[in-house]
Amino acid sequence: MRLEIKDLHVHYGKIEAIKGISVTVNEGEIVTLIGANGAGKTTMLKTISGLRPVSSGQIIFNGEDISKMPAHKRADLGLSQAPEGRGIFIGMSVLENLEMGKYNRKSRKAEMNEDLDKVFHLFPRLKERISQIGGTLSGGEQQMLAIGRALMARPKVLLLDEPSMGLAPLMIANIFNIITEINKTGTTILLVEQNAQQALQRAHRAYVLEVGHVVKEAKASDLLNDPAVRAAYLGTGAH
Repeated sequence: MRLEIKDLHVHYGKIEAIKGISVTVNEGEIVTLIGANGAGKTTMLKTISGLRPVSSGQIIFNGEDISKMPAHKRADLGLSQAPEGRGIFIGMSVLENLEMGKYNRKSRKAEMNEDLDKVFHLFPRLKERISQIGGTLSGGEQQMLAIGRALMARPKVLLLDEPSMGLAPLMIANIFNIITEINKTGTTILLVEQNAQQALQRAHRAYVLEVGHVVKEAKASDLLNDPAVRAAYLGTGAH
């Protein structure tokens, strides 16, 4: 299950947000996109999942060109996104939010329970709050719920947009441990993350984006030790 982005261009009106980006995500990998605000990271994920139209270029998923495919059909194929800002249904319970993750699957009750069990194994706190209204959860719990809801669709590739945003350091470490565990169970992950340190420690490969271009591509461990990357994104000097 391979995701290939080839020479992608995306516009907001006359403004070109993505300027010919090519990215590959191989089966079983965690690949991360890092870069400053405005680099085009979130636009990339929205375009891959079908929420932004492609101006030119291709999105190839498992050998099929899905560039013009509606978002819900991409979800059917196995692309699932936990969006920036979580995007949970604040008036629904935890259980109802999770059930929405399976809205497009003709699910037997047994399959629904099996997937809920998997989510609750990863996120025991959600099980404790199964009847609680989503909008009353803490920020960290809402992030767990957003990822859990995306997992209910049984994704082949999970798109994660800023999962650590606004969270306390302990919760950030917890979320990244869970992301690693999700990957180890066989889910491929494309991760957009402002916390470059955590992202590069967990990912296999990484791309650095600057104003709509890829400026570096390497193994994540290499970028973690790259003086220019450390100075720009890790808050440390070139040492």
